Amino acid sequence: MQEIAKKSGRRYAQSILIVLTLLLTACGREDKSKQEDSDAVVELPVEASAISRSVMQASFQGTASLEAEAVAQVVSKSSGVILQILVEEGDRVSAGALLARLESDRQRLSLAQAQANWRKVENDFKRQTELFNRKLIGSEAFERVKFDVETQRANLDIAQLELSYTAIRAPISGVISQRLVKLGNQIQIGQSLFRIDDFDPLEARVAVPEREMQSIKPGQDAQMLVDAISGEVFIGKVARVSPIVDPKTGTFEVVTQFQDASARLRSGMFGRINIVTAIKPDSLVVPRSALLSEGSDAAVFVVEKGKAHRKTLKLGLIADGKAEVLSGAAEGDLVITLGQNAVREGSEVKVVNAAPAEASVAAVPPAAAIPPAATDVDKRQADADSKQN
Repeated sequence: MQEIAKKSGRRYAQSILIVLTLLLTACGREDKSKQEDSDAVVELPVEASAISRSVMQASFQGTASLEAEAVAQVVSKSSGVILQILVEEGDRVSAGALLARLESDRQRLSLAQAQANWRKVENDFKRQTELFNRKLIGSEAFERVKFDVETQRANLDIAQLELSYTAIRAPISGVISQRLVKLGNQIQIGQSLFRIDDFDPLEARVAVPEREMQSIKPGQDAQMLVDAISGEVFIGKVARVSPIVDPKTGTFEVVTQFQDASARLRSGMFGRINIVTAIKPDSLVVPRSALLSEGSDAAVFVVEKGKAHRKTLKLGLIADGKAEVLSGAAEGDLVITLGQNAVREGSEVKVVNAAPAEASVAAVPPAAAIPPAATDVDKRQADADSKQN
């Protein structure tokens, strides 16, 4: 019995050893399979665009209210009652045009009196001149008569000037923007009667940061959008640039001028101003979304033979979602524009929206036609699940 028990024990031990061996072999194979899976190359899905040539335009954008270049407050130089008003708000007038009339009875009587005095002294002067030439009067008496003539001539001119002041005239050409009096009002000297605005041209004064002082010059193009006239761009010029910087705001003033043949622009309208500071018609450009950083350390990832390689760029103008490439890349290089945060130097990548290298940035398919990057991720996850099962 003991011999039988020993034999049974040895068989049981051998069976346990065989089972353990089989389990260890299976675990080794599973670990090896997992190691092989982990060593497999993973392609990162990215989007890319080709570097191309395009127009680059640098500009400064600001806001300002429009104001007339020339504005005149028409004031009365005489007192009296308004007898006639010849213009209304919105009327266009020329310089010197008659706007209104004041009562002028007193001024006319003063002019008549001055004219009578002038005629009297003029006749006396003629007689005294004949006597002086004949040596019948002295030079002192002749000088007194001559002085009276000059005095009465000045009085006559003053009377004529006072009468002219009763006719209110436009000092500049423009549009009557305000009528401040009514018919029959008693007017005093210096009282404002009308306001005239010259809308050709209109000005917009823009406060510009001092860092732009070297880039903005008189004569540069400017565009403007106004809220009151939606969808239309008005073209103008930079007229004047202030030579000083306001120390309180750190800005300097730029005056832009706009002319509107349709006469729809008005003083007080709010405008969004775009001043074009530079235009380069044939620049090598890269999408701004491809830049890993901007400034002196600007860089992008370029796709070459399925791998991502980091390249340092020297940039020029940056505007409208594009950056000018001065050096560091060539036309046609495929740069990663989406997904570069997960990419490292030498990473295997799969461009899901690949366009031919010679295609321009504009040739990249629209987003709706690009397969989503999640499709590749889902596929790899499904393969892993099937192996685990």
